[in-house]
Amino acid sequence: MLDGVELPTPLERAPLALSDFSGRDELWLKREDVHEVGVFKWRSTLPVVKALVAEGHDAVVTSSTGNHGAAVAWACRRLGAKAIVFVPPAASEPKLALLESLEANVRIAGHDLDEAKDAARAFAEEEGLRFFEDGAEPLQYEAYGAIGDEILDQCPSLPAAVVTPIGNGALAGGVGAAIGRRAPDTLRVGVVAKEMPVMAASYDAGVVVEAPLGTTIADGLAVRVAIPLAVERLATAVDLMLRVSERSIAEALVACHDAGVAVEPSAAAALAAVRDSPDNTGGGRIVLVMTGRNVDHAVVVRARSNVDSF
Repeated sequence: MLDGVELPTPLERAPLALSDFSGRDELWLKREDVHEVGVFKWRSTLPVVKALVAEGHDAVVTSSTGNHGAAVAWACRRLGAKAIVFVPPAASEPKLALLESLEANVRIAGHDLDEAKDAARAFAEEEGLRFFEDGAEPLQYEAYGAIGDEILDQCPSLPAAVVTPIGNGALAGGVGAAIGRRAPDTLRVGVVAKEMPVMAASYDAGVVVEAPLGTTIADGLAVRVAIPLAVERLATAVDLMLRVSERSIAEALVACHDAGVAVEPSAAAALAAVRDSPDNTGGGRIVLVMTGRNVDHAVVVRARSNVDSF
């Protein structure tokens, strides 16, 4: 238990329907979606906010499409600080409602996550407050390493592969580093949305690069500008980077919900990658990191009724 939070999160055999969907008999799910905030990000926001409060800060400014902001607000509420969260206009209603329920001060700014981030950084500088950029704090990577350790401790035998969705890259950076230290033969797979590929392009180049972009239903993967620290960490924490299409994410999302695993598109992207890349993700036991459940149900309805629209 960490500050009242039950650990570890479950590692469980995937429902048969998801094994059939993916074509893998040994499919396992690391259920980071079961936390009260509905997402893995509490693991890193708690230590970062705790450190900031210890330094004397009573307010934290951040930017988010929803999940990171909710996790910051959750940590701030536990530690007696105020969370000021800048979000883009397209942030989903369920995530905005979650932010409000956690008493965040929500500011809508810019056109996308990165423009909201610019506004948040400028506001923090003007007000003399601390800006917490998701993926730019070394403490986050250390915190996410615990997920990799838990996977190895919980798995009946060493997994052949661990598949992690990549937004800003901190999660895969932390999980992959822990897996690499203890299980160097386990393939560490990162997954990005094909329409928002900047983290994969930067990984391939070994430096931060720009990449063509579109839009994605996986808002947790909707990163336009790569974070240098994340690119540096991913170079040694990920062995293989896969891109998945919007249609594949939508199909995987429906499969997850039909199987009773009500996750959001960012988590479903891991399942999509395994199904679409059987030759790249190897055989044996495969673990998917189920990153969150804060889904806009309108997206699920659209995916179920009109998958051809993706």
